[in-house]
Amino acid sequence: MKKLVILGGGESGIGTAILAKKEGYEIFLSDKGRIKDKYKEVLRNIEIDWEDEQHTESRIFEADVVMKSPGIPDNTPLVKAIVEKGIPVISEIEFASAFSKTPVIGITGSNGKTTVTNWIQHVLQEGGINSGMGGNVGNSYAKMLAEEEHDWYVLELSSFQLDGIKNFRPKIAILTNITPDHLDRYDYKLENYVASKFRIIENQGEDDFFIYDADDENIQKWLKGHKVKSQKLPFSLVKTFENGAYIENENIVVKINNTTFTMPTQDLALQGKHNTKNAMAAATVSQLLRIRKQTIRESMANFQGVEHRLEKVLKINNVLYINDSKATNVNATFYALESMESETVWIVGGVDKGNVYDDLLPLVNEKVKAIICLGVDNAKIINAFGNCVEMMVETNSMNEAIQVAYRLAEKGDTVLLSPACASFDLFENYEDRGRQFKNAVRNL
Repeated sequence: MKKLVILGGGESGIGTAILAKKEGYEIFLSDKGRIKDKYKEVLRNIEIDWEDEQHTESRIFEADVVMKSPGIPDNTPLVKAIVEKGIPVISEIEFASAFSKTPVIGITGSNGKTTVTNWIQHVLQEGGINSGMGGNVGNSYAKMLAEEEHDWYVLELSSFQLDGIKNFRPKIAILTNITPDHLDRYDYKLENYVASKFRIIENQGEDDFFIYDADDENIQKWLKGHKVKSQKLPFSLVKTFENGAYIENENIVVKINNTTFTMPTQDLALQGKHNTKNAMAAATVSQLLRIRKQTIRESMANFQGVEHRLEKVLKINNVLYINDSKATNVNATFYALESMESETVWIVGGVDKGNVYDDLLPLVNEKVKAIICLGVDNAKIINAFGNCVEMMVETNSMNEAIQVAYRLAEKGDTVLLSPACASFDLFENYEDRGRQFKNAVRNL
């Protein structure tokens, strides 16, 4: 019986345990932190041996294979020790993919991947295709494989999940964009992070498809120096293609092997340049899967968007409050500020992942009237934007930030939570941050 050790008792760890149990592995799960009660309940129910708040190394080193949660960096002493002993360390995505022949649509990128994943799932469901959605959003891939039967899987994939693959091969791979993010995990080298994203296509063959943003400098630079085996389907706001997606007379045009889909950009459910690109990626997949054009158009127009991503919460005294808590990096916040059409009170801050704020300066000068810092350490934000705005206030709770915003915002303004940072200094995660924002606004 093969021995599997699972490091981390979160969504991917528990999903792996469920699938591994079904596949007959001997399993030991170990988490250095506290495992949530709902996950402990699952482990007890399926009778898995586990520990938390410690790592018993002697037991971990007995493994034939180790599945490491994406949150654990490769350079931790324990992971290094496992590798030195010649024990393979893989991700949940890699482990799960060995037990399935069902085709996968894999979506990665610094920004937009959750929106694209949800949008594709929406179109597939409207088109009558039995698809399951998960990965970095919702259920883990392993858990879905163990518990549900689908004809396609739509998986959001983070660079950390892709770092641990060996044979994983999506039928359709999507790369939304690459901007500096998580550089703290990649020795502060952009090229390491870019290489990590491109792992999504490393096992693809000529029957597979690669959909990507042809306007993205980092993607273009990588493609110039590397060969791609799969069929390329680029999308762009400024170029045109024989095969791919582009803009013509304010219409999205998707061309694949002499079939053409068109739709006016003004009919898209989500507006803004970045959402036009997200729509192109989703429409390209829909065309590949031969969903009826009318269904694609309707699904592109009635998609509800993603919680915590430019989510309009309420209008109070003619001030609009927008929750963009999912903006955990500078580029995501760039899109948010770019789409603001009124004077903006901007709530920003959290755990900085090596952010460089220079790109935001023109937008902040143009659109932002006041900045509210929401973080434990705001020095970098104050240094970057201190000269751009007349009002800058430091807060250390969401309620305080909203009270300040309420006082500063005037009729016709927008209050935007778009932190450009991770949330772990004051919140459990970006969802918790976004929910606290919405509750504080509703309580005004």
